[in-house]
Amino acid sequence: MAKGLFDLSGKVAVVTGGNSGIGLGFARGIAKQGGDVSIWARSAEKLAKAKAELEQYGVKVSTFAVDVSSEEQVIEAFDKVLAEHGRIDCVVANAGLPPTSRSVLDMSTEDYHSLLGINMHGAFYTLREGARRMVKRAEAGEPGGSLIFCGSLSIFKGIPGKQNYAAAKSGIAAAVRCMAVEFAQYGIRANTVAPGFIKTEMMGPLDQMSDIDKYMASKIPMGRPGYAADFEGIAAYLASDASSFHTGDTIVIDGADVIA
Repeated sequence: MAKGLFDLSGKVAVVTGGNSGIGLGFARGIAKQGGDVSIWARSAEKLAKAKAELEQYGVKVSTFAVDVSSEEQVIEAFDKVLAEHGRIDCVVANAGLPPTSRSVLDMSTEDYHSLLGINMHGAFYTLREGARRMVKRAEAGEPGGSLIFCGSLSIFKGIPGKQNYAAAKSGIAAAVRCMAVEFAQYGIRANTVAPGFIKTEMMGPLDQMSDIDKYMASKIPMGRPGYAADFEGIAAYLASDASSFHTGDTIVIDGADVIA
């Protein structure tokens, strides 16, 4: 029987912040196509719930409690993934904090650095360590791999009071383009996915629209917010061999809101 275009059988993906929201959407898309998944996050309860859901697709799922702002924890977690799964084919650097300040004038230095610690440095550690292991495998005779960063429309748009968030997302998006060039010789792709307004469980019941949800949706040409399910397909595509020549890109998933 011919395999599907996005078949991920035999592949292993690491998804940080993969126990809920967009991260779980990425992980779900990979698992639905037969890929094994290792999800990293800090909430043991949410990790257990996500693991149970993903295992329903008949794949192997591991979970690790990881603070990605800690370089040591990231390195240790990658070693554990290799010990348990034997390989790493895809890394999704999704873990991050939402912006909280309303003005840069009121943003404390502590808030500035704490967000960068996770959203920028944590993503860098995650992508770098994933790449190191993919390059090692390529040098042993098996090239290939996919690095994915979850960005934001703040890469393109100015947002008052979100300077630390925008700096982190924009900085890593630029780093990803550099990785795409550097690692192309190993068959490793590197891309950014930039979500628009996405409604997740943190914003209330998914089947109920708050006034803020309605306002944001009214600004989106497609007339609705995005959902975690909208990221299943792009995860499956970028993790699969179907995207073997697609690298150095920033893929926007926003209902056409990016030009608004």
